[in-house]
Amino acid sequence: MKERTKKFTIDCSLLCSKLPNSREYNAYVNQLIRCSCSVGANYRASQRAKSTADFINKLKIVEEEADESNFFLEILLEINKNKELKVELDKLLKEGNEILAIIVASIKTARNNQNKT
Repeated sequence: MKERTKKFTIDCSLLCSKLPNSREYNAYVNQLIRCSCSVGANYRASQRAKSTADFINKLKIVEEEADESNFFLEILLEINKNKELKVELDKLLKEGNEILAIIVASIKTARNNQNKT
């Protein structure tokens, strides 16, 4: 999962480099780069958590940032006119949704395990 979230960060950055450089796009691009970087960085941080509560807290940040990344990918998908980029946007959105689902399931499992102790 560490490599997968890192790849998501890199792939979002590479996509952003292909988008038009305009006032409208730049706002979305900057936001997508910020939140997708946070997905990878915070997942990595979760692996060094000091406690289960710390682990859950860090995963909650990953959840929020992954959801935000998906939002900006959806916006870019809707405003994008380049058909070649549509395929890449669809692929990244699918990956973002899969990461989000895995993180939500991990949080649930960690909470259940925490409640057992």
